[in-house]
Amino acid sequence: MRRTLRALAQLLDYPSETLRAHITEVREAIKTEAFLSPGSFAQLEPLLQRFESASLLDLQIHYSELFDNSRALSLHFFEHIHGEGRERGQAMIDLGEEYVERGFLMTREELPDFMPMFLEFVSCLSMDEARDWLSQPAHVFAALKQRLEERQSDYAGLFHVLLCLADEQPDPQAVRELLARDQESENASVDDTWEEQPVTFMAAHQNRPASGIVAKLKAAGKLIITSSDN
Repeated sequence: MRRTLRALAQLLDYPSETLRAHITEVREAIKTEAFLSPGSFAQLEPLLQRFESASLLDLQIHYSELFDNSRALSLHFFEHIHGEGRERGQAMIDLGEEYVERGFLMTREELPDFMPMFLEFVSCLSMDEARDWLSQPAHVFAALKQRLEERQSDYAGLFHVLLCLADEQPDPQAVRELLARDQESENASVDDTWEEQPVTFMAAHQNRPASGIVAKLKAAGKLIITSSDN
């Protein structure tokens, strides 16, 4: 599963000329590992074909229009789970420490919950651990898949594949609550939100609770439901 996860991490990252030039190798790496069923691979094929046929500029514009302009399609896990609350900073610290403890070195300026980085990390784990980690944010994958399907985006197939690899059905109620909460901020400006409520990571670190990142991801459904009731 390692090659497949790393290929998915590359496909979900900001499109580069290097990736576009080597998209055939990416396809072959996934096929050779043979971890996806024919049906799952077929879900990924439209995105692979887009990388083969579209110009780099078109790929980058499409990516930015999807993922950079709306919190509902954010590629940061904790944007969906915690929004801009204080809990997000603490969760980010916990996840970063999990990376360090398992020998995963972040060599780029991205937050730990950026999904392509998370997939790179998961690709370094054993198969059982990888499935466990992928299953924790399954409701986030499901919500993103639905929103991308609504936009008729080829990226929806990538999240279909992630759900298949997680091998666990997300809680339907958690998905509904997540979709409802994200809808409230669908038309909000990401830049305005960050300006109004910046996350203070040092303050979160000073008040660190004992719970770990896996527990937080697993409890995300409860957090969503609780926040919607208040």
